[in-house]
Amino acid sequence: MLQGTASHAGKTLLVAGLARIMAQDGYSVAPFKSQNMSLNSYADSDGGEMGRAQVVQAEAAGVPPRVDMNPVLLKPTSDTGSQVVVQGLPVGTMTAQAYHDFKLGLLDAVSESLERLRREFQVVIIEGAGSPAEVNFRGRDIANMTVAEMGDAPVLLIGDIERGGVFAALVGTMELLLDEERERVAGLIINKFRGDRSILEPGLDFLEGRCRRPVLGVVPYIKDLMIEEEDSVALSDRREALWPSDVREDANSNGKTVKVRAARLPRLSNFTDFDSLEACPGFDFRFAEHSAGLADADLIVIPGTKSTISDLRFLWSSGMAAEIIRKAKAGTPVIGICGGYQMLGAKILDPNGLDSSAGSVKALGLLDMETVFSPEKETRQTAGEVVAATPLLAEGALVTGYEIHMGRSELGPGVKQLLQTGHGADGAVSADGLVLGSYLHGFFDSDDVLAGLLSYFGCPAELPMMGRGMLKEHEYDRLARELRASLDMEKIYEIIGIG
Repeated sequence: MLQGTASHAGKTLLVAGLARIMAQDGYSVAPFKSQNMSLNSYADSDGGEMGRAQVVQAEAAGVPPRVDMNPVLLKPTSDTGSQVVVQGLPVGTMTAQAYHDFKLGLLDAVSESLERLRREFQVVIIEGAGSPAEVNFRGRDIANMTVAEMGDAPVLLIGDIERGGVFAALVGTMELLLDEERERVAGLIINKFRGDRSILEPGLDFLEGRCRRPVLGVVPYIKDLMIEEEDSVALSDRREALWPSDVREDANSNGKTVKVRAARLPRLSNFTDFDSLEACPGFDFRFAEHSAGLADADLIVIPGTKSTISDLRFLWSSGMAAEIIRKAKAGTPVIGICGGYQMLGAKILDPNGLDSSAGSVKALGLLDMETVFSPEKETRQTAGEVVAATPLLAEGALVTGYEIHMGRSELGPGVKQLLQTGHGADGAVSADGLVLGSYLHGFFDSDDVLAGLLSYFGCPAELPMMGRGMLKEHEYDRLARELRASLDMEKIYEIIGIG
């Protein structure tokens, strides 16, 4: 099990990297995180909902993702409440206090999922959540030492040196653990180091002496790593594109760079929908936090959201809605994904108060359609093809992705159906073909979509393209190489009891 001294210490990527290494070394590996809080979710092959962090780790391990890898998912709906998803299915929306009282009852589900993975895989790498030293949660922990004990797993403790105070964080965490918890800690790892490791040596000697545990490695800060982040905390520090700036400039010497601007919604979900746009040198992708950020857009995207009506109100109050409408009427293409697709219609109806108490709200009016929320939640993987030719996408273009949404959109005569999928009709496109939307997350991961957009904006056909799958494999291998060079893998294998 990998635990951290704090959130965002790098546990998710280190689990992914170790999973990749062990898979390369011939072991069957599964990731596991008992409880994840994130709006960045995914539907597995059975339609169960899980956090994308464990999807990334499963991809790195070369195994299909499944909800057992993340049996409890919390999807924040407000600053004090979250939808609770257990083994892939929503069980309700709870306040923080209500969930605090409820969560110990989830230990059976956590144990069942973990045991299924342990029976099927040679190695299970468990990721903790936050810090194991949160003394106010002691006795109600379902994510850290309780799970380590459940799996009888040795713990590697990770400290983030980029934040500063890494020695105090590691020593302080060890001091706050109970004796039996401290006994589980088998080694320490310092993450995100920049500079000359020799400068750290006195500190490493101090750590080993004070904590009486080996320092198993100092992992460097890995620049421009194009692997999905766990949650939108990472949006404040977006990564550079995979392609170096000189490659991007050479690639676009005979064509333009497409300025793609996505509205930064307060309850933005599945922000990884845009990683492919960031990775391709033909696009200059940025999130816009106010209307001025949309002014130079060649293409506007409205992302998915956990609270469609609340975020639609934000677009109106911030002036972004007016700017999107103005740009669309002037001929700027607009694409909406999931909740963003719903916002493109004329009206959103919520008769059961599932998303708000408003009953109905005025949407952007860029597509002739209305959306009605219903209690049933659609979660599934799907694939389809474009059935309405548009200037942006050719008829027959292939699209793959997954759906996670509540509500159905009814199309009016002023729009055409965009996609035909294995589960029926999806999406809509305006009469001029420049405003379109779809419920499919992963829409931009399809090569046909990227190629169609680049062609519309006149980018050169020879532009270097790397398919999303190939890009991920490249980056998982790069992460594994960095970890092999910086961690004592022989000692880690010894700690977990395999050769």
